[in-house]
Amino acid sequence: MSTSALALSQAVELTRTGDLWLFRGRSAVDSAIRAVTNSPVNHVGMAVVLEDLPPLMWHAELGQSLEDAWTGTHHRGVQLHDLEAAVRTWSQRYGQQGWLRQLDATVTPAMEDELLRVVARMDGTPFPTTAALIGRWARGRVRRAAPVESTYCAEVVAATYQAMGLLPTDRPANYYDPGSFWSGDGLVLAAGAVLGAEIRIDVDGSDPSSARRGRDRIVPPHAAEA
Repeated sequence: MSTSALALSQAVELTRTGDLWLFRGRSAVDSAIRAVTNSPVNHVGMAVVLEDLPPLMWHAELGQSLEDAWTGTHHRGVQLHDLEAAVRTWSQRYGQQGWLRQLDATVTPAMEDELLRVVARMDGTPFPTTAALIGRWARGRVRRAAPVESTYCAEVVAATYQAMGLLPTDRPANYYDPGSFWSGDGLVLAAGAVLGAEIRIDVDGSDPSSARRGRDRIVPPHAAEA
């Protein structure tokens, strides 16, 4: 693991579509997820940076404090959030340390189209209970796909990576846990893509930019409805 660190504002400026954001917390649920999956982290999200929109985070969580940029509503489960606001929420409200892993790959317009199709399909999917989450993951470890009525954060990232051609499809999305995306797990991506070492994120005590948050919203394209 890299010992380098970045201020959140710098990391937000540097992040590109496909970069991963990982988190480690101290709550009972966080600890349970790490213990069962033998993982050093308990949450993972993926950066989405498209055209002139602010950087966004694509992930699944129990909270509903931030506006979903896809629907313009507040809801639990799979969501697309302003990246800076999401990282501050996970750091300041949930007490979690965050890291950035940068993706070394060319994200083409076709890959962005696949990403938006996944967002259109999965946004709003409920987050499972802790017991159901562990059950979904255990099912995936024996290469059995789980029903689609709920999904957790690593499933969302894995399914999106697979749709974009960044991750092989020989394993179901529920095979993966947050630690699968930590450098120590040795995850092998497809098409020559590589993830860099973890960069620790330093979040200061100031508020995120209220001028950006909630102002820009993605209008689902017709291609994403196919």
